[in-house]
Amino acid sequence: MSLASSVVKTDPEILGGTPCFVGTRVPIKTLFDYVEGGDTIDTFLEQFPSVRRDQAVQLLEDSQRALLAA
Repeated sequence: MSLASSVVKTDPEILGGTPCFVGTRVPIKTLFDYVEGGDTIDTFLEQFPSVRRDQAVQLLEDSQRALLAA
């Protein structure tokens, strides 16, 4: 299953097409901002309870694989 279909959705009707976690209005960039700022996944999930842990972990794992393959 691809990243886009399992974790990320873009919809022009939701935040102007900004990539968001499936089933939420939380932009995926927000997770990267938290991690870049030194926060943990737990902190992110506390602030955005509509995102499931498995979604956040999957996004980070898929992103890592994509970067290593580049």
